[in-house]
Amino acid sequence: MASELIFFTNPMSRGRIVRWMLEETGCSYRTEILDFGPDMKAPGYRSINPMGKVPAILHEGTVVTEAAAICAYLADAFPNAKLAPPPGDPRRGTYYRWMFFAAGPLEAAVSNKSLGFEVPADRQRMVGYGSIEDVLTALEYAVSQSEYIAGDQFSAADVYVGSQIGWGIMFGTLEKRPALEAYWNRIANRPAALKAREKDDALLPPKA
Repeated sequence: MASELIFFTNPMSRGRIVRWMLEETGCSYRTEILDFGPDMKAPGYRSINPMGKVPAILHEGTVVTEAAAICAYLADAFPNAKLAPPPGDPRRGTYYRWMFFAAGPLEAAVSNKSLGFEVPADRQRMVGYGSIEDVLTALEYAVSQSEYIAGDQFSAADVYVGSQIGWGIMFGTLEKRPALEAYWNRIANRPAALKAREKDDALLPPKA
């Protein structure tokens, strides 16, 4: 069906972010699981995402890749879920600001730190995030101004930023600062988050 929403993912990927977002919208969708390697690099899937990576969605003929972009798209595609401040609302700027801060500076800084790469102090102007300390200070600010990222209402920005924080705390790639832990504790057990986690965990390969 042309109107069907297809979700391409792997339970050991950033697709977990999108699964949470899909569950928050309450929309119906079909899941296509792809294994890392040949499945994702096959011509059929590369016609969906030339990068050969997940997650991706196909909705009413539109392909969207990149977890932050998918979250933003779904929030607008399913407005009844109220997962984004409406156009014209001043909170929308804050919503976009921190969602894409997490997709850009935060992700880059954490990835580099995990790989053991530290930007020399005299070269920090050359990278978008400057230093990991700058990123953590900004992230603390983002989660400390109100209950949720864009005010008093949960949004897609919380799904995306919260997922980054949750993973960072779980895997030790983010410093466990009190403001970050308090924010994550506020959102981690939302019904949609728990449902998404249950679905993805059920798809994990059995432990040896």
